[in-house]
Amino acid sequence: MSTKNIKDTLRENQISVKKRFGQNFLLDKNILSKIIDVSNIDEETLVVEIGPGLGSLTEGLIKKAKHVLAYEIDHQLIPVLQKAFKGENLTLIHDDILKRNIDQDIEALNLNYQAVVVVANLPYYITTPILMKCLEESKLIQKMVVMMQYEVAKRITALTETKDYNALSVGIQYRAKTKLAFKVPRSVFMPPPNVDSAVVTLDFYEEPPVAIDSENVFFQLVKSAFKQRRKTILNNLSVEYQIDKERLIKHLETCDIFPQRRAETLSLLEFATLANYFYKLDDVKK
Repeated sequence: MSTKNIKDTLRENQISVKKRFGQNFLLDKNILSKIIDVSNIDEETLVVEIGPGLGSLTEGLIKKAKHVLAYEIDHQLIPVLQKAFKGENLTLIHDDILKRNIDQDIEALNLNYQAVVVVANLPYYITTPILMKCLEESKLIQKMVVMMQYEVAKRITALTETKDYNALSVGIQYRAKTKLAFKVPRSVFMPPPNVDSAVVTLDFYEEPPVAIDSENVFFQLVKSAFKQRRKTILNNLSVEYQIDKERLIKHLETCDIFPQRRAETLSLLEFATLANYFYKLDDVKK
């Protein structure tokens, strides 16, 4: 859909672009095709789309997938989508995705499918909550192919000992194998956002790559370790856990972790080892 067509559609339906919903309509058909290609969907795939907007991506998804379950929060866009895809293999839900039970909505369709894949151009302002909701709550989603702010994409896919590696990197990589598929310039959107975007793939693990005794302890530890990035894990953890440094040094050294390291140098396995050790300690608050 060209800029002119989008503007005409918005004008004809008396629709305004809403910044509060993070609306940026993708114009480039080649990028739309690349997103669908990367997703590897076929006629046995149930696709979940978040924020279909005017349906530019939806149009390609319904041609390839068995069925598309789409969530749209903007009530003004619902009749446009219903008119454009009437009679198609699309179920449209007018609601906030963060308020839905996605698995229940999928099961309510009563369809046979081989895979469930989320394909979406995510609103920047709620990218992380949407990712974590799908990763933590759904037992049916197997993969996500999502566009997001380029800086967030770099953090999600970052490796250890890089400036982008942070608590979000560790948390998401505990649940999924991530890859930055390709970068998307801001110029291909209407209206153009202030930043570039990127498409990221997340292939969900059936079982996490590391064994965790308590996910609550693990995520608390990761968040605490990155609390102040320039500080060592010794300093960050001693403050966050209110534990004597001498005692904490012994705990860290027992796990073969040098106390003066910074959080960005720790691998997922090292975080898991330390979290499991902390879980068994009586002198560490949980």
